[in-house]
Amino acid sequence: MKKKKNRTYIGGQAVIQGVMMRGKRSMATVVRDDNGELQTEAVRLSVSRKREIAMRIPFVRGVVNFFFSLVDGMRVLLRSSDVALADNEEEETKLSHWVENKFKVRMSDILSAVAVVLGVIIAVGLFVFLPHFVTSRIAAAFPAVSPAADYGIWYHLIDGGLRLCIFILYILFTLIFKSLRETYGYHGAEHKTINCYEYGMPLTVENVRKCSRLHDRCGTTFLFIVLIISILVFALIGVPMQMFYEKIGLQGVATDLISIAVKILCLPIVAGVSYEILKLLSYIDSPIVFPFKAPGYLLQKLTTREPDDAMIECAILAFEKTLAMENDPELPEKHFATQVKLSKLLEMMKKSFAEKEIDEADAEWIVSISLNVPRSALKTERIVKRAECKKILDAFEERLTGRPLWYIYGSTEFYGYSFKVDERVLIPRPETEILVRQAVSALSAGDSMLDLCTGSGAIAVAVACEAAKDKAVTVMAADISEDALAVARENARVNKANVTFVRSDLFENVRGRFNLITVNPPYVRSGEISSLPKDVRDFEPRIALDGGVDGLDFYRRIAEKVSRHLVRGGMVILECGENQAQDVIKIFKTTARCDFAMVVKDYAGVERVVKLGF
Repeated sequence: MKKKKNRTYIGGQAVIQGVMMRGKRSMATVVRDDNGELQTEAVRLSVSRKREIAMRIPFVRGVVNFFFSLVDGMRVLLRSSDVALADNEEEETKLSHWVENKFKVRMSDILSAVAVVLGVIIAVGLFVFLPHFVTSRIAAAFPAVSPAADYGIWYHLIDGGLRLCIFILYILFTLIFKSLRETYGYHGAEHKTINCYEYGMPLTVENVRKCSRLHDRCGTTFLFIVLIISILVFALIGVPMQMFYEKIGLQGVATDLISIAVKILCLPIVAGVSYEILKLLSYIDSPIVFPFKAPGYLLQKLTTREPDDAMIECAILAFEKTLAMENDPELPEKHFATQVKLSKLLEMMKKSFAEKEIDEADAEWIVSISLNVPRSALKTERIVKRAECKKILDAFEERLTGRPLWYIYGSTEFYGYSFKVDERVLIPRPETEILVRQAVSALSAGDSMLDLCTGSGAIAVAVACEAAKDKAVTVMAADISEDALAVARENARVNKANVTFVRSDLFENVRGRFNLITVNPPYVRSGEISSLPKDVRDFEPRIALDGGVDGLDFYRRIAEKVSRHLVRGGMVILECGENQAQDVIKIFKTTARCDFAMVVKDYAGVERVVKLGF
């Protein structure tokens, strides 16, 4: 017998047109939608401390695992139906459209809730009430099999045997339906994929296809064990229950109702014992235990079918995604693009952003931009359609990687103008608009201005556009980065700003004198770069951030040569970091001997802009 090389706790479940794989702390589902495309949802499971402790206690862990597997399995089954069976939005019925607009609830959600309730009722009816009713009628006709005869051994054997027969007949009945036979194919793909991994083979379609579609930890085997153990447990409790009935003289319908209630209450015990047996058998590969596994394997022959390559592809992707999520706690979640309530979508996005220490307001920006509505309109509940949801989730998931929001969209608003931004340039900040406002007010008709460290060109372009309204000024912008200048030139073209660009390390290639020099230089202390938010630290250009050991290197370099490039009476306006304004003033008074200096605070009360007169 081939020995398993990898032991994994990852298990799975077939869903509608796909496969779900579940680990200890994450779960991934891959579904082929109605367009034939694969959609993936990967989420982290919230595991409380109490649950972690319970999962270490034998017999108790089986009950806990069964409950959460049932809940998660039902939820993901309904989620998969949202993707695989999505209605064509252009063919919505009048009823579903009316329900969505009137109650802000999808018709499919209502139908899903009804299906869950009916499913529970049918399951209890088929596997508890029906066997008990039939056995009771048999016992009434044949006293030898009544609960009072031979300690009820025959009674409980017949009761358990009926449940087993109903279970097998139920499985055979499902084989009639093509959609369920297809689901059994995905079930087979799930087993084959896990077997392939456990046998140490690379997860390829070819390798998975070669593996067995039977697995020791299958839910079908678990249910079979549950049925067998229930016979023993119900028989054990049946004797004292019958003695109790006889002692108090209880009989008829009352005993039937009590017996059914007791059976339902004992299900956790049955599940706990069955789980331990399944777990034990799954760890033993010896032929000695094969007879105990064989009945479960036979039933799996019914609940699994040989999958096609497309089904195997789903299972591999789901397994690999779950494994990646288990191994990397920082890997972001993914979500299906389906119809969803706006408030629910925003709640999910904000929660995910909060966990990643991303500004929750970005969730509103993403939805606002994607739906082309103002953020104020997001307070009104509505149903987000599938196509809209996909557009939102694409941006949301990219933002979860840490990439700045405005890099994702490729542009941002600054001083009322649109600016292209990407990883070549720093994203303009709102506080820099204060510098622009001061620059515009300082310029007079015929003046000239130089913008150093221009980056995206935000300051130079905004000033040029504003000044062009009533002042004839000339604007030059310089930057050491040719990549940044390419972005700046594009922004000047789009905004029809008359700006001359030059590649220069500060004043190196700049010729002439100017009435005004503006600078938003790198001013972050080198030692603080690593502590910046991930979206700044890992995505925005370091060359635009690093201001040296104390963050003041560029101010010193500018102060050394600024006088050579200013006309008499000229002005310098600079942006600086928190608690740097007074140091900047000191540098320019000492080195450049400026005549006066003043500070302008930003919206948060931080001394942000320094104005220097010469």
